[in-house]
Amino acid sequence: MPWARLLGRVGRVLITAGVLTLLFVAYQLWGTGLYEARSQSELRDQLDNATTTSTPAAPTTTSTTTRSGSGSTTTTTTTTTTAVALVDGQAVGTIAIPAIGVDKVVVEGTTVSDLRQGPGHYAGTPLPGQLGNVGIAGHRTTYGAPFGDLDQLETGDEIILTTADGEFRYLVERSFVVRPDQVEVLDPTPTATLTLTTCHPKYSASQRLIVTASLDTSASGDPEPPPATDTSGSPAGPSTLAEADPSLEGESTALLAATFWALVAGLVWMGTWLMTRGIRGWRHWAVYAGALPVFALALVVCFEQLNSFLPTNL
Repeated sequence: MPWARLLGRVGRVLITAGVLTLLFVAYQLWGTGLYEARSQSELRDQLDNATTTSTPAAPTTTSTTTRSGSGSTTTTTTTTTTAVALVDGQAVGTIAIPAIGVDKVVVEGTTVSDLRQGPGHYAGTPLPGQLGNVGIAGHRTTYGAPFGDLDQLETGDEIILTTADGEFRYLVERSFVVRPDQVEVLDPTPTATLTLTTCHPKYSASQRLIVTASLDTSASGDPEPPPATDTSGSPAGPSTLAEADPSLEGESTALLAATFWALVAGLVWMGTWLMTRGIRGWRHWAVYAGALPVFALALVVCFEQLNSFLPTNL
């Protein structure tokens, strides 16, 4: 009998673990999508109401002096830079990929909180339409999975980026898979290009799927895109791009927080079970009903922390 009792308890533990795993998977696939949908709605309202504003860089004045004979001539040239400084999490514009049904607002940054809202623009890469390599990352399976079908793109498919500066049409050139540490995919380019990154394969972060595209200047009507500037208003360059984080690792500290909330959820459920021992009838279920919201809240927070621990574009 002791063996039968032990096997029964082990079985209940395994069943509980399986149910919790299924709940976590369901939360990742569908629960996170609700958060992303709400964020996208708010971001679109910001764009529509023009509340997302850019801060132009301060004008720069260059003075040159030319001396000739008895006097000198001073020529002063004032150049106003149109580069903008974007705030982390701010809406940059929209990305549309008709071939796979993508139409999302792009935010600045690729942190955990940024990519929960939608595709994220790599800080330090040029803005859409400029010379250089525009970098955008997105989730593959969670938070709306904006880049879930990125592997289905073919050469020539169009990617349309729209910002306050206009609409820019890029044409897909190729797609390939790299290791997470291959940062060269975001290196500067002499022409106007676009690089999309996401995790590969689906439900894994062992590799990165890369899609590159080039600006269709015939469609944009701009044969010479403006010089590249990063999102802080300074010229973009290798030193800035080297600081970008294409590995997109999650927050390591989130695992500790997830463990804490898992213990909280476990203690709530254990305490409830102890309270109901010896209680029969409707009172038994009333205690469980009262504890369920607290347990569910702790479990959701635990799941959210686990998501933060996982790679941000999973």
